[in-house]
Amino acid sequence: MCKHSGRVSSGLELLTVAEMAAADAMAVAAGVPSLTLMENAGRAVAEVAAGMVAAGAHVAVVCGPGNNGGDGFVAARLLAARGFAVEVACLVDPSVLKGDAAAMAKRWDGPILFEHWSRIFQGTTPRLYIDALFGAGLSRPLEGDFAAAVEMINQRAGAAAVQVLAVDVPSGLNGDSGAALGAYVVRATRTVTFFRRKPGHVLMPGRALCGEVVLADIGIPDGVFDPDSEEFGDAFDALSPKTAANAPGLWLSQFPRLDAMSHKYTRGHAIVVSGAAEHTGAARLGARGALRVGAGVVTVASPKAAVATNAALLTAIMVRGFDGPRGLADILSDERKNAVLIGPGCGVNIATRLLVQVALEFEASVVLDADALTSFTLDQDDDEEPVVNHLFGLIKEEPKRQVVLTPHEGEFKRVFADLTGSKLERARAAAVRAGAVVVLKGADTVIASPDGRAAINENAQSWLATAGSGDVLAGFVTGLLAQGMPAFEAACAAVWLHGECGNRSGRGLIAEDLPEMLPEVFVGLVA
Repeated sequence: MCKHSGRVSSGLELLTVAEMAAADAMAVAAGVPSLTLMENAGRAVAEVAAGMVAAGAHVAVVCGPGNNGGDGFVAARLLAARGFAVEVACLVDPSVLKGDAAAMAKRWDGPILFEHWSRIFQGTTPRLYIDALFGAGLSRPLEGDFAAAVEMINQRAGAAAVQVLAVDVPSGLNGDSGAALGAYVVRATRTVTFFRRKPGHVLMPGRALCGEVVLADIGIPDGVFDPDSEEFGDAFDALSPKTAANAPGLWLSQFPRLDAMSHKYTRGHAIVVSGAAEHTGAARLGARGALRVGAGVVTVASPKAAVATNAALLTAIMVRGFDGPRGLADILSDERKNAVLIGPGCGVNIATRLLVQVALEFEASVVLDADALTSFTLDQDDDEEPVVNHLFGLIKEEPKRQVVLTPHEGEFKRVFADLTGSKLERARAAAVRAGAVVVLKGADTVIASPDGRAAINENAQSWLATAGSGDVLAGFVTGLLAQGMPAFEAACAAVWLHGECGNRSGRGLIAEDLPEMLPEVFVGLVA
């Protein structure tokens, strides 16, 4: 697989909770007082809050025991100074607050509801609740008063035109996994976070629970990512995040470019393997995707019994018949055929498994989708080594060959049955095990590389969940690989383009629409 040691693109980094804590510490070491960071964070919260409600509106701030609560006290003070009617509740005795949070609580000169904190949910309903209970560092489910407060926030917001603004992440949400830590988690209208987003802001269900995420600059220098920065001491160990939000800035520099010397053979020749005559549509969708995304030549390798069906429905895409593994080997023996897609409509059977094994004997890049993956989970005895390990062994036999796997959750669970953890953790572990780039599809598709890099996609709309959509995506990946794009970047680009095509098409799209939206998406993106 293509190796890459550099960090992800600036501004797209997604920091784990531990990495964000390290960034805070580095900023303080560089001379930014921690109180200044908290003041800046609270000011950002106040700015967003002020834009969510009318001037002078009733705002309730619900503070917790740590720095998240300290941010809430700052926001309360600044909002009150701007004429808003602010109430503050603290679910711990303010006298036991420590450090910066204690200092900011003392700067708030209004009343603090503590023993009778629930009064903030009685009487006139505020137009906005600010959730400053817990940030991304929370590691256990909410209980007791904290759970009760979250339940009340959600009830008030659900019953009236009341908005909720979360500080850092909604209380009860895991900042790394995007999972609810228990039964109680705030459902926010908006979330303000600081310096960089976290995976939990992008992974589902965290993305939905956060609402719109606003990223605020609080004074942490970007030099925390630069090992040559002079802002820090000799012992400085720069952050090198491996996770990014998927966007053009992550892969555009590797996107295929055309020039005056380009012709169809310089743009690659993609092969898409078709299923039997009654299951040919998926392969044609993949082939159309590969052609639209820029492959110079695309050929559907078709079982001879299905050649007439495929030929009748294809024009710019060629069709070549074959019989069995030996016939596919004859097609792939031409070195100009440099990328192959197997899986869509091929059938879950031993024959498909044999075709995959043939494809992995050549130097062409390989995309394995759908049936190509599930076929390696057949005929498995409990006391035997998983058959799929044979697939992974074949992939790893040739480290220079680029391989991309594109499972949805059901296929992933069949192929990587024992992997647990967040979607990001599972995709990363699968990529290492398989020796391939893994595209774990869904509303929050994760693209993971064996070298540890990962990207989380966030531009896909729900109407992309339609028959054939995944076949087009696999074709996009194949077409980009045919043009020489590195596997991780090709997969990231394909997923983003797929989502953007869905956005441009809108509700009511069918899979056939997706490739036809690419020319519009390309305008202003690539030459």
